[in-house]
Amino acid sequence: MIAIDQDTLTEQEFQLISDLVYRHCGINLHDGKKELVRARLAKLVRSSGAASVSEYLAQVRADASGREFATLIDAISTNLTSFFREKTHFEYLKDKFLPSIASAQKHGTRCRVRAWSAGCSSGEEAYSLAITLLEAAGGGPAWDAKLLATDISHPVLQKARTGIYDKTRLAAVPPDLRSRYFAPSTLQNQPAFAGSDALRRVVQFNYLNLMDTWPFSGPFDFIFCRNVMIYFDKKTQENLVNRFWQCLRPGGMLFTGHSESLTGVSHKFSYVLPTVYEK
Repeated sequence: MIAIDQDTLTEQEFQLISDLVYRHCGINLHDGKKELVRARLAKLVRSSGAASVSEYLAQVRADASGREFATLIDAISTNLTSFFREKTHFEYLKDKFLPSIASAQKHGTRCRVRAWSAGCSSGEEAYSLAITLLEAAGGGPAWDAKLLATDISHPVLQKARTGIYDKTRLAAVPPDLRSRYFAPSTLQNQPAFAGSDALRRVVQFNYLNLMDTWPFSGPFDFIFCRNVMIYFDKKTQENLVNRFWQCLRPGGMLFTGHSESLTGVSHKFSYVLPTVYEK
């Protein structure tokens, strides 16, 4: 087995990886990320059979299919999420924003909502939003609600599409909602829960690199892009935030992560609450 330690990841190799990743998806791997990169590269180098990081990177760059590079990006990207994470955002949707949409639309028509979870990871955020939308409909006519959920990682999208989570992942879902929107299932021969057909009808999972041209223009009623921009430099954040602004309808909302701030970023949004902004 190849031993990988700090010395095997040279500054030149780290800079090469940083440049490749930044050009591809805007993630800024500053020096503080070197240990993370080293640790995650170790498994890739071993599994590839390469004798060194440099040899592994040569394999990645020589793969015309792009599959090896996609694997590298998946390994470097951090996918941390949970159901109803940062619950104040979901409470704001339920108590303030969605009722305002319902009251603004014509009486007697289906309430139409379009939303986007940008950087949806393994799906917990997207399904939490779907539950929030379905609950907002109450006992009345079903809403015309659709949620686009995108991510740059193919493995986490595959997991999201299955909609199956072990019971520990469902701990943050209130029991009444869990019984309403999930059914007992199995995951790797262990007890788990599967999302209902109602949830699946609301959410569509697609691959998307936020740095690429987007194959849609909205308008969305709200966008969740939380704990994604922390990996970008200020210039990339500014470009992304202003692209979000263009995709939102007037009065639409942008939700960012609790550790993210638009301070120092030039934008047209109005501040509503910490990490909540209105067009």
